[in-house]
Amino acid sequence: MQLEGKVALVTGGRQGIGAAIVQRFELEGAKVVTCGRGARPSNMAPNIDWVQADVSCTKQMAKLKNHVVTHYSALDVLVNNAGVQIEKTLVDTSDEDWDLLMGANAKGVFNAIRSLLPIMTSGGSIINMSSVVGVFGNAGQANYSASKAGLFGLTKSAAKELASRNVTVNAVAPGPYESMMLGAAVNHDYSLIESRNPRKRIGSPEDMAGLVIFLCSRAGAYTVGAVIPSDGGLVGTAGHDLSQS
Repeated sequence: MQLEGKVALVTGGRQGIGAAIVQRFELEGAKVVTCGRGARPSNMAPNIDWVQADVSCTKQMAKLKNHVVTHYSALDVLVNNAGVQIEKTLVDTSDEDWDLLMGANAKGVFNAIRSLLPIMTSGGSIINMSSVVGVFGNAGQANYSASKAGLFGLTKSAAKELASRNVTVNAVAPGPYESMMLGAAVNHDYSLIESRNPRKRIGSPEDMAGLVIFLCSRAGAYTVGAVIPSDGGLVGTAGHDLSQS
């Protein structure tokens, strides 16, 4: 019960890593709020607070902030997990593709931090979900890689600004993880990706949830401005095709 009595907000908690983090937060005793652009998922536990909100929209993030204030007074943990992925080469990426992806993956994180920081408690934690493709890049993912690399600078700058307020800011950089997007991209055949990973497997959403719990618990209180890879060793084996990381 490492988060007992805490209020935690996870953007993009509908499925995959976001849903696993929501579930783990609940098990650790937190009151959990999550959001997404669509309606509440039918399979979401009834005690999870769902708010329909698009992180790329400043007005909707203000609405989300007001919801948290009205129902919980303050916020202890913010996990910026919402994002989109568009698989296209540079020359095939349209202005609309770029704006959509950057709006969710980069501006969305900025919006959430800016909107929710005024109600965060002393000792609060912010975790931004980046990716190892922000480090290495990947063919067909120039726009996605750029958005995730941008979160490194945002995380480190925000960490320095907010340390005096006793709010920690860190980022995690997943490698290939079980997800609907990755499964669809490889027709649910992970064998090639697994063969290139030192651990010989892809990550599970629960792997990421454990790392996030560390960063927002007392154990991670002195970790500030870090970008932590969670990729089974890919960072240490640079040069591999990251294959949809």
